[in-house]
Amino acid sequence: MKLATFTHARSTRIGVVVGDEVVDLSTAAPHLPTEMKAFLAAGADALAVARAAEADGPRIALSDVELEAPVRNPQKFLGAGLNYADHIEETGFERPKYPTFFNKQSSCVHAPFAPVWLPRDERRLTDYEGELAVVIGRRCRRVPKDRAAEVIAGYTIVDDVSQRDWQRRAVTMTLGKSWDTHGPMGPWIVTGDEVGDPHDLDLKTWVNGELRQDSNTKHMIFDCFDQVATLSTVCTLEPGDVIATGTPSGVGVAMEPKQFLQPGDRVRIEIARIGAIEHEFVDEPETTTLI
Repeated sequence: MKLATFTHARSTRIGVVVGDEVVDLSTAAPHLPTEMKAFLAAGADALAVARAAEADGPRIALSDVELEAPVRNPQKFLGAGLNYADHIEETGFERPKYPTFFNKQSSCVHAPFAPVWLPRDERRLTDYEGELAVVIGRRCRRVPKDRAAEVIAGYTIVDDVSQRDWQRRAVTMTLGKSWDTHGPMGPWIVTGDEVGDPHDLDLKTWVNGELRQDSNTKHMIFDCFDQVATLSTVCTLEPGDVIATGTPSGVGVAMEPKQFLQPGDRVRIEIARIGAIEHEFVDEPETTTLI
């Protein structure tokens, strides 16, 4: 099942994607929550209602809706660093002994096809990172690896857009990972039964039609279940929390010469059995917001 957040007729709600249409759950099952975190927190009963609606619920053409990030405001948006051996080799870092994580502030979450901002700084060392992401479906802590699949609602795609100069300014990397719009996500959440083995998915990233990343999730050092087990040992995971599981080789900073993103560049990330996201990079608006 593909669970999406979408906007239609000036209203944002959730639905189930079937082919080139989306079942509007706000009409098919009006008693369900219309926001993804609340829907996931409602548990198995809510999922069962959505599955029933998938068969004969009222549908809207995908071309008539705007797909949003499936989880628009996750309580936690975490990323795994240095989690593919080929990416470690291209960057020259040491292979980690334990899973390594950083925060992407949730304010960076962005729709899967919306323009992404390039900072107005003099040096714009902006880079792409195509990644498989895990979406948590149940409140949990201290989850053993062999039960991690039970707490995963499904999987989605993230571009872990990285501002490389700012990334180096903080040991935690958070400053370089959290710029507004630098977390494009989607196009939907695909449940585990439809994805199958999350550790055997082809992952590809194109920049302006040029294939830059071409790998498979089987090359992760610490797989999705390792990551859930590690994180849930430290902190309680909540429905809607997002974990970006790391990127393979082929990022711009590791190319010679380095290939950072420029205005007008288009990045497309595709993961087998999930789908694709695609976004253009544009200049950051020259506005300041004071609240």
